[in-house]
Amino acid sequence: MRLFSILIFAWLPISVFSQKGLRALDPDLKDYKYPFEVSFLPLHIQGQTLQMAYMDIKPAKYSGKNILLLHGKNFNGAYWKSTIDALTKEGYRVVVPDQIGFGKSSKPKSFQYSFHQLAANTKAVLDTLGITKISVLGHSMGGMLATRFALMYPGITEKLILENPIGLEDYKTMVPYTPVNAGYQNELKANYQSLKDYQLKFYYDNKWKPGYDEWLNLLAGWTLHREYPIVAWNNALTSDMIFTQPVVYEFSNLKAPTLLIIGTRDRTAIGKALAAPEVQPTMGLYNELGKKTRDKIPGSVLVELDNVGHMPHIEVFDRFIAPLKNFLAERPVQ
Repeated sequence: MRLFSILIFAWLPISVFSQKGLRALDPDLKDYKYPFEVSFLPLHIQGQTLQMAYMDIKPAKYSGKNILLLHGKNFNGAYWKSTIDALTKEGYRVVVPDQIGFGKSSKPKSFQYSFHQLAANTKAVLDTLGITKISVLGHSMGGMLATRFALMYPGITEKLILENPIGLEDYKTMVPYTPVNAGYQNELKANYQSLKDYQLKFYYDNKWKPGYDEWLNLLAGWTLHREYPIVAWNNALTSDMIFTQPVVYEFSNLKAPTLLIIGTRDRTAIGKALAAPEVQPTMGLYNELGKKTRDKIPGSVLVELDNVGHMPHIEVFDRFIAPLKNFLAERPVQ
């Protein structure tokens, strides 16, 4: 921990500079208001007490059905607002956690990240709420977590929905390993422009819309805060988790009815820039990966969204929500 403190201290002078149009955001986003009330569950794990943030949104007319929304790596629960509004109108109780290391949840200085641990943390939230049956929707990294959750807790998982999940290929077979310390140093270099360049290229196929700014500005705002190094450290740890803990080999073991919603323009792949030049064009081809994944998951249904990137529920909400609602209601999806 002393070395980590030294690294934070050494980085502090850089953090006083700000970028036009942004405001510094603290690691726990205390000054950023979520669309619904946020609660916190204390978790006594790995020799420490951490706070896991979550939203629990109850509909005016409860159908008895529940759904869990799991965010991606560069996001938090707030970006599900439109999805929450649509699902509560259908009578669903919607639970939206921020995973440890993300959003308003704790950013520990020391933590052994695993999808198993995050799934267990999420189960603890559901146990606290008394929920014993739930559909699970995961986007991006949340798709890897949703897969792990469904594998660990098949009796709880009624349905599984994967929206442009990462982890549809095994990145460690395609990209040289980056040690956590090196990943941390790379994270410290992040700024508004580098974050936007990444999202523009991989998420949105060089087509930016004003609606994407809020989610970019949250990440960039963190980089301006004097405590950004703790965020960068957790970012490095969770990147290592994604890289070293593939779920792609276990899709055939899923039991829950599964829907894949895939924007085929997406080209997201962890570590692509580090891969050999001849390998890079073969990575993150969601127009192919969606079909391959459908064939691996027994009885799964694939909805492909042409000319859509990594963020269907942000980019083309109406095209995203229609098949989701039909699948949940057991109506024809296509």
